[in-house]
Amino acid sequence: MKRLINGIHLNILEQGNGPLTLIFLHYFGGSALEWQVIMSHFSAQYRCIAVDLRGHGDSEAPASGYSVDDMADDVICVVQELAIQDFILVGHSMSGKVALAVAAGTPNHGSPAGLQSLLLVSPSPPVPEPIPDDERQMLLTNHGQRKAAKKMLKNITAISVSQAISEQIIADDLRTSESAWTAWLTAGSKEDITSRMAAIAIPVHITVGSKDGALPPDVQTHMVLPYLTDVTLEQMQGAGHLLPWEVPAELAAFIAKKIGV
Repeated sequence: MKRLINGIHLNILEQGNGPLTLIFLHYFGGSALEWQVIMSHFSAQYRCIAVDLRGHGDSEAPASGYSVDDMADDVICVVQELAIQDFILVGHSMSGKVALAVAAGTPNHGSPAGLQSLLLVSPSPPVPEPIPDDERQMLLTNHGQRKAAKKMLKNITAISVSQAISEQIIADDLRTSESAWTAWLTAGSKEDITSRMAAIAIPVHITVGSKDGALPPDVQTHMVLPYLTDVTLEQMQGAGHLLPWEVPAELAAFIAKKIGV
């Protein structure tokens, strides 16, 4: 469904019911579809919601407004609009940084009262993300080209996925708006929100693929953990960056363990 949230139309997937809500956010160049298998796993017990962030998937793509706090405000407004009370926020890669901003509170909103914990999958760090300049430029120059999207898929996965999943990953990459793509690479990924991390008073649980070539495990060790007080880190052996696509069963088990199922 599409809902008018924070002044723009966001596409939101929803399954299940329950007193606790799991909100899922996707990676840069991805969409809410990466969470469908995970949502189906938990929908018998929980309300599960996945959001296409602005400029991604089937959500509206405004010309501007793609800062980390802009996206965090969207998430907070989703919580308000859908009358969500107790919830856990699950962020992947780019949206891991967004989730940290939600938990810390933005200039426009405090941290939502019902937020119980963060589960972060290979999150972008609160410091500027360590993307080499030549790679950043290549991503900017080649966006929208199928060949580049296929190369990206190869670079950020370590476990083979089906042809259908490969095509969905490529399609999500290609349909990401130019405004969202450019804004993350030139601004959002470079933001430093470390000064706000001390405000996070809830548990943060992180998992990363041991063969993640986009945000390797040492990024979490050196660029994320030092800024958080109540945090755990685990690795999924042999997996790359796209854990919801590569190892959904293992990721579901990680989530279940952290929410006490």
